[in-house]
Amino acid sequence: MFLLDANVLIDANRDYYSIDRVPEFWDWLEYKGNGGEVKIPIEMYEEIAEGNDNLGNWTKRPDIERAILLDEDVEESLVEKVIKEGYASDLTDVEVEKIGRDPFLIAYGLQDIEERRIVTTEVSKLTKIRANRHIPDVCDDFGLLAINTFEFIRALNFTTSWNS
Repeated sequence: MFLLDANVLIDANRDYYSIDRVPEFWDWLEYKGNGGEVKIPIEMYEEIAEGNDNLGNWTKRPDIERAILLDEDVEESLVEKVIKEGYASDLTDVEVEKIGRDPFLIAYGLQDIEERRIVTTEVSKLTKIRANRHIPDVCDDFGLLAINTFEFIRALNFTTSWNS
């Protein structure tokens, strides 16, 4: 199962697969979501659904919510582990706020490390520390695979066709 970071959908809509120009991508996500291959945890989902743009509206459709929303609760102990071992055990409130919802995404991945992959547009930055760490680096600490959007669409073989 591929677990999507909010930035995957935000960046795709803004930069290369906008909902109004490449609806096939969004239909494909719904299809893969219905098949259980692609999901988005509630914490990431809410980040997108808060918007009043075309992506927020797409996300709030009941059929889309059913298809892509991960229907499980996060293990709080894993969230705590991700924060303490992946970022730092003595984070300030400001640092915790800066990290945001990322530890939840990683914790969902850790609930089944063999079968789950994290998809994010963040890139590795090994020099970053504490609250500035990026998702791929924290995932790597736990042996959880994090991939980017293009690796994700290749892995699940997204294609479009256009006949002139």
